[in-house]
Amino acid sequence: MSQYKSDLLRLLDERGYIHQLTDAEGLDALATKEIVPGYIGFDPTAPSLHVGSLVQIMLLRRLQQAGHKPIVLMGGGTGKIGDPSFKDEARKLMTEETIAANVASIKRVFENFLTFGDGPTDAIMLDNAEWLDALEYIPFLREVGQHFSINRMLTFDSVKLRLDREQSLSFLEFNYMILQAYDFLELSRRAGCRLQLGGSDQWGNIVNGVELARRADGTQVYGVTTPLITTADGGKMGKTMSGAVWLNADQLPPYDYWQFWRNTQDADVGRFLRLFTDLPVDEVARLESLQGSEINEAKKVLADLATAMAHGEAAATEAAETARRTFEQGAAGDSLPTLRVQGDGLGIVQALTVLGFAASNGEARRKIGEGAVRLNNVVISDPTFTIVLETDEPLKLSLGKKKHGLLTR
Repeated sequence: MSQYKSDLLRLLDERGYIHQLTDAEGLDALATKEIVPGYIGFDPTAPSLHVGSLVQIMLLRRLQQAGHKPIVLMGGGTGKIGDPSFKDEARKLMTEETIAANVASIKRVFENFLTFGDGPTDAIMLDNAEWLDALEYIPFLREVGQHFSINRMLTFDSVKLRLDREQSLSFLEFNYMILQAYDFLELSRRAGCRLQLGGSDQWGNIVNGVELARRADGTQVYGVTTPLITTADGGKMGKTMSGAVWLNADQLPPYDYWQFWRNTQDADVGRFLRLFTDLPVDEVARLESLQGSEINEAKKVLADLATAMAHGEAAATEAAETARRTFEQGAAGDSLPTLRVQGDGLGIVQALTVLGFAASNGEARRKIGEGAVRLNNVVISDPTFTIVLETDEPLKLSLGKKKHGLLTR
């Protein structure tokens, strides 16, 4: 049995989201007696979020499922600086136009995971540019700066890491943690926000916000962080050989998204079903106990549910059907990644790298040497082989059992 009384913390606990809490008892008590508005900030560093942000999006979904109010905070203001937490170097500064375009593009993702509206537990979306852009430097220093100790800020792991390695940390970036703390204060004033959630790398920033709200307004607010999500082999969640696993369909086709989940390691299936789907925990327990090749059925359930949540039922069904035809019947499905081959043809090594099946030419040649590459199910063993399409019929290029692409004219 969970140690918590509130539906919120019980739900987060049983599905594996809790790493640290600023005041477990206080938050548990608050969540049992009233609707708790909680927020997570997302900096618009690209036109789409990727799977690395999915735990945080799911956290907001869980908040809503437990009867509380999610606040999605777009970092239109903080995005002008960039979070230095655990980064080896400063982010490249983005133009305001790029930030605005990224915010507009990212917003679409959240509508698949949350219910927005005017109701007491409906999600809302705010942008911190609304208050950060209007700040005046001297009044801000007087109101907020007095509550921050430089000595203490230097002890936070995110800052210490850069300083210990003697890597430059600009004054611009050093301000980030003050601005994030100020976001929490503003949200508590504007939207009655009582909770900030985030990844474990945000602990220092969240604690700063909790303390600022108490010192500036005497308001009690809370923080929750999630564990760092790594794969069973110790890799970073959402990082693949061919790049980031984006959540927007225009950045990554739903079929590739489905395939990412289908390729989950056996040891991760149960944990990922708890974190990234709404499947009841007793059903998750049944699926993760499957042995041998049967665990592949659990991976398909994970892929179907995760893809349906991000891209809709139709896209998930189509991706599953394409995979079934490709893997079980050896046919070429319609949703596979596609590469056009010009008249003179295309080298097999280049085709493998362009499709993202190999990270480099060297790796592509090695895979060919291992006999892992097939063209229309025929093994290609010559790394200098040139693919030429003599008819309009597409060819299927495969690497191993799981990576397939279509070559067209």
